[in-house]
Order: sequence, then C-alpha cells, then structure tokens
Amino acid sequence: ASATAMKVKVRRASGGHGGGNMIHGERQAASVTSSTAGRLPARRQGGGVRTNVAMPTRPPTTHVASRSKVELIKEKSDYLRHPLLEDLVDGKPNVSNDSVQLIKFHGSYMQDDREARGFGRGKAYQFMLRTRQPGGFVTNKLYLTMDDLATDFGSGTLRLTTRQTYQLHGVLKDDLKSVFSTIIKSMGSTLGACGDVNRNVLAPPHPYKNRVDYQHAQVLANNIADLLAPQSGAYYDVWLDGEKFMTAEKEDPKVTEDRNFNGFGTNFEGSPEPIYGAQFLPRKFKVAITVPGDNSIDVLTNDVAIVVMTGDDGEVCGYNILAGGGMGRTHNNQSTFPTLTEPLGYVEKDDIYHVLKAIVATQRDYGRRDDRRQSRLKYLVHSWGVDKFRHVVEQYFGKKMMPFKPLPKWEHKNYFGWGEQGDGKLFYGVFVMNGRLKGEGKKMLRHVIEKYELSVMLTAEQNLILCEIDPAWKEEIQQQLESVGYVDYSKADLLDVKSMACPALPLCGLAVTEAERGLPAVNKRVRALLTKVGLSQQESFVIRMTGCPNGCARPYMAELGFVGDGPNSYQIWLGGSPSHSRLAEPFMDKMKLDKLEETLEPLLYFFKSRRSSEDESFGDFCARIGFDALRVYQKAYVAPPSISQLPRVGVEMDAFEQLKAVAEAQNKTLSQVATEAINAYAAFALTDGKEGKK
Repeated sequence: ASATAMKVKVRRASGGHGGGNMIHGERQAASVTSSTAGRLPARRQGGGVRTNVAMPTRPPTTHVASRSKVELIKEKSDYLRHPLLEDLVDGKPNVSNDSVQLIKFHGSYMQDDREARGFGRGKAYQFMLRTRQPGGFVTNKLYLTMDDLATDFGSGTLRLTTRQTYQLHGVLKDDLKSVFSTIIKSMGSTLGACGDVNRNVLAPPHPYKNRVDYQHAQVLANNIADLLAPQSGAYYDVWLDGEKFMTAEKEDPKVTEDRNFNGFGTNFEGSPEPIYGAQFLPRKFKVAITVPGDNSIDVLTNDVAIVVMTGDDGEVCGYNILAGGGMGRTHNNQSTFPTLTEPLGYVEKDDIYHVLKAIVATQRDYGRRDDRRQSRLKYLVHSWGVDKFRHVVEQYFGKKMMPFKPLPKWEHKNYFGWGEQGDGKLFYGVFVMNGRLKGEGKKMLRHVIEKYELSVMLTAEQNLILCEIDPAWKEEIQQQLESVGYVDYSKADLLDVKSMACPALPLCGLAVTEAERGLPAVNKRVRALLTKVGLSQQESFVIRMTGCPNGCARPYMAELGFVGDGPNSYQIWLGGSPSHSRLAEPFMDKMKLDKLEETLEPLLYFFKSRRSSEDESFGDFCARIGFDALRVYQKAYVAPPSISQLPRVGVEMDAFEQLKAVAEAQNKTLSQVATEAINAYAAFALTDGKEGKK
C-alpha cells in the first residue's frame, strides 16, 4: 500500500464466521470517522516512535512520557544498524554500551568470562550466539554446521536451551561475522533470538508424522516466527554486507499478506518495520504453541500461548488463545513476579496471524517503556485485568474473539527413549544433562547424525530427539551413544532427567551464583536425602536451578526450585506441579548450600510420612499441606537417628490415639505434640493450677 496515498489493504475474513456484524462477521478496513473515532486505534505512519507507558487514565497532556535508555538507543539506531556497524570494525575486543543492546536483536550477547580475567588485563570479552529454531527443528546440515562452529570458533561445547535453540559460547568479536554468515548460509538464523522482539517460538518437539495437530503446530511455529521477524534488512546489512541470502524456503504467502494488512492500526505505514516501528517492543515477547493436553514446553509461562484445536474430522479449525505469562522477577521488588497465562478467547484458523498482531500491537502501544522491569506483557495484563486487555486487543483485531473452548488437563510429555514416528521410522529422545553437548558425547552425536543423515528436534527441557531412524539402525545407534555416556533415560537418575539449570557462572552477567555447574551435585545430595528418609530410587520430582531471579530455566514452575540470591545462596520455591500447570511459591530466602540437608530433610520426611498416596508428588504435597504446616514441621523435626537416643516414655493407648489425632490435625510430629502437652501439664502442676485460675 502507498504510504503517501494512505491506501489500506482490505482483507476478508473466512466465511465461517457467518453474518455481517463485527462480532462474527467480516473484518473490514475502516476509515476513522466520527462514528469510529475513539473506538479503533489510529493507523500508524512513518518510523513509529512510541512513548506510551500505560493506558491513559486522564486527558492527554503535553508532557512526554519518560523512556528508558534502551528506548533511546533503539530509536537512534536506524533500525538496529548504528553504532553496531562501526563498532564491529574498530579493532577492540568489545562493542560499545549502545551496541551491547543492539546486538541482542541480531541474536548475540556480549559476555565477560569472569574466571578468565587476567591481572591488569581487564575483562575477558567474548560473545554468545543464540539461534532461531521454531519448534526446535534442526536440519541435518544446520546441526553439523553448529557442531563445526562450536569447535572452530566457540568454546568447544554447544548449549541446548530451554526455548528449543542452540547457544554457542566463546566467540570472539573478530569471528562474529564469519559465524553469523555461516549460520545464515546453512539455512539457519539468529535474527530475533534475543532483544525486544518476538523470541523463538516454542512447539512440542513432536516426531510424529501421523498427527495433523502436531504437524500443524510445527508449521505454525515457523510461520509465526516469520510473521514477527524484524523486516528492515539491518540483519543482512550487518552480517552479509547487505546481501539477503536466498534459501530454498519461502515465506508462506498468507504470512506476507496478513503482515501487510493494516485495517485496524496494527501497522506503521511506510516503515521498514511495519509491526515493530523504530522502537520495536517494550521488552521481549514469547509465543508457544501446543495441542490440547501436551505441556512439554511449559506453555503457560509465555506471553502468548496458542492451543491448536481440531474438529470432529481431525482437521484444524481454530485456536484457543491465552496471554500474560512470564517468569522473570527481581529480588526484593514485590512489583515483579512470575505468573501464568490467562484465557483470552478463541479464533478461527484464518484469523491467527491477525489476532497475534493485535496482541503485539497492544503491547507495543501500551506496554511500559520507562521501566524495563515492568515492561513485559504480563504487567500490562495484570494492570488492566484480562477483560480490559481483551477489549483493546479486539480493537486492533477488528472484531470480538469467540469464547474460549474447554481443554483437557495438562500433562507433561518428555519424548524420551525410542518411539515410532508413524511413517515406519523411529525417533530416539536423548537425555542431555543441563543441555550441554561436550567432549566425547558431542563427537559421538555428530558421528551418528552425520552417518545416518538424521534431522533433530530440540526440546524445551534442554534435550534432543534424533529423527528419521531406520529400525535396522536402532541397536547400533543406542550402543554408540551409550558408549559415551548417553544412556537411555530409564537408566539415568530421574531427578537428573526432570531437572534443568541455566548456564549462570562464569559467563552470564546477571548470575550471582552457580546453576548449571552446581545442579548435578545438588541432585546427588537430594537423592541421598530421599534414600535416608526411606523413599525409593524411583522417587523423583521436578528440580530447577537458576543463578539469578530472571527465571531462564523456569524455576518458578518446579516442585523444588533453587533461585540464586547470593554466592552459594538460593531462594527456595516449592509447590509446582508435575504437569507444569501450577506456579511454585517462595518458601525460604537465602538458603546457603551447606544448609541444604537440614533445610530439606524435614520436608522430605514429612512428605514420605504424610503423602496422601504413592501417586502424590512432592510438589502436590507441598501445595496441599501448605507452607505454614511445612515450616512448623521443619522447626520441630528430629532426625530419625537422634530419636533413638532420646528417653522413652510409655503412654496408654487412648492417650496415644489422642496425641496422634492432634498431630494429624495440626500437621505436627507426635514428639512435638507430646512435648507440648507434657510441658503444658508440668507448668500447670508446678504452680498448683494457679496460672490457669487467673
């Protein structure tokens, strides 16, 4: 459409809505007249500089809302080009503070290896690159490329992330262009993997070839990644000297058409960034797609969750939409918090890109830009309430959303081990501790993937799935992987299998303590405690650890979460569910690692002795019992070996039954209730009951 003439494309909604009204009728491009003014967002023009920090609650004034430094950097950057282009050729090992912010949008973070600093040499700068892998799908060629780059330009290891991507650590500034261009020319991308844009789109890492819904989720993840990718061309200007590398994969024409549609103010007309404008989004934006019941990707923790709905014929008919989730928070700042998505509504299949653009536009225009700690979509939803948020989204959408459709209970699926794809071939889910591919294990995985020409799916729990395996190769592949320690998940400790950690020290600038390097030892100590209190080797629950409160490994969904709050110190979160559908809650601040046993042993013994059934998990137990009872029991706990050393006192059976009833009612130990009763009686008797008569 011509920006000068202000022409606007008109897109007709699918005929399935029926009727001609705005509720379930056609979407129509509307000019702003006296009857629509104040009801529809104005069309955006030009570069698109946003200054809003919240939905106006009073008449507008001439005061310009304050904006954070990052907002000003984005605005002056010419759509993410400057000063990054200049900094990359200045001969220094680092980039400027402004470029530190800009290079994130290109898929990279500048880092400082705190353990490699030399005396008098200052910081040891290096860069981490993160790829864009919608739904976690990795071609054979791209896997081999990433493996080579890790060896030739990185630290020698590859990191699988909690958003189904790769992270390549240890790249020097002089090598950035070579690494970026190699990824791009291998049909990969890092564009939008970081920064204030849509991040990698999650989907179940399905290996199934006979499930329409799973296949559709994967295609939709790729299309949404295309829809919301930055469009200005700066990425190719910086890393390919302006040459946009052409691949065999073409963008879906419907994605292009729906991106360009601007009937209701979602786009900046004439801007190189039609959806984002010159300042992009206030903060990162995360989308996840799944099918009913499959919560293998922590779907509820995202800014937007999309559930693929099928009709009686098994074909996709539309989508349930949820919004407002997010994990990040800040210690000692109660205005920041983790939260889960809330149901927004249902849309038909043809409308998915339009409703997503409407949500993005709402966050873009009304999300806060003055305080980055309050800039995520979840704070906008929390501030307005979901009804008001839906109302504003519907203005950008052009019609009302339909009622949210019922869903089954969420179930966590892990995709480990051997399974059938549905087309005669097999898949094999490989457990990778904390997602770190290194040493002989990395070499053997590469050998297997290269030899058998396999494609790979990355999971949202830092593992990978080998796909397209001929059944005749099964035994040989398993033997080769087990020879380097990649044993079948059923042979690994299930605490390890269910755990996750972020990289943390020494590279993450936000980390205040260990996570990836510390979790294996913590898991061993937790396993020892489970054994000590009498629980079997098969007992397991979800453990997650992060080196700071930002929540990259989603510790606030764990049954037992460790959130770094200082050197060798963690905040303890309890009560998440095995299905990853309930938030954990903060139980304890500043637990030093050397206090782990005395902190957790009482809780695990309480769990073992008072769980409602063998099927009740630790997280469900903590949520059912409540934190008050957990703290009382923890304080009164006497370890089993110590109990045998205490004096024994016999009581009549009826007195014992009364003590037992009180203990169960008050969630206390028998020894605690007996001690309290004896102390109370002794105090009464020694004063001849005088205290009681006052």
